[in-house]
Amino acid sequence: MNAIVVVAENLSEFDVSQTTDQTVIDLQSTDFELFQLTPQAAVDLGSLSRRWKELQAMTHPDRFASRGDSAARVAMQYSIRVNEAYQRLKFPISRFAYLCELNAVPIEAERNTAMPLEFLTQQMQWREELEEASSISELETLQEEVDELKSKLELDCIKAIDTKADFLEASKIVRSMMFVDRFQIDIDKKADLLDRN
Repeated sequence: MNAIVVVAENLSEFDVSQTTDQTVIDLQSTDFELFQLTPQAAVDLGSLSRRWKELQAMTHPDRFASRGDSAARVAMQYSIRVNEAYQRLKFPISRFAYLCELNAVPIEAERNTAMPLEFLTQQMQWREELEEASSISELETLQEEVDELKSKLELDCIKAIDTKADFLEASKIVRSMMFVDRFQIDIDKKADLLDRN
């Protein structure tokens, strides 16, 4: 019987022998390596989810409870690592940002707030529309515009990364996507406010 070997520093007690496959989990792996995916912007979410469930089954702390506190703590570290990687890869913005960072182009959204004038003008117009919105139907119209831009930005970022390997361009798109996501939160808050009134 082959073993699933979970690699950790000085933690050989974390070997598992519940499968016929030989799988190595290395905390130093990239998220893509961990999930056995090609590092690209377009990801098959079904494959990602299946692999996450496999990794969760292998690393769940309850499987190691009988081996003592040390093994359970190590299992918890691995489980946390698997969950963090899954969350990063599951959502487009975090996946795109991660790919940029892997390719030495950090997003730096806090320090680099430069946006194209056309994008900023649109954001200002949306802010005004949001402030003036007095009904759910007005918010729904605004939401349709936001959803359309989100889809366009996502496709543009996939093209920038997967087709052009232009991570600088992708980082600019990611910053725009982050801006739109924050605006989405404001739309949701306004919708809640209108629902209560």
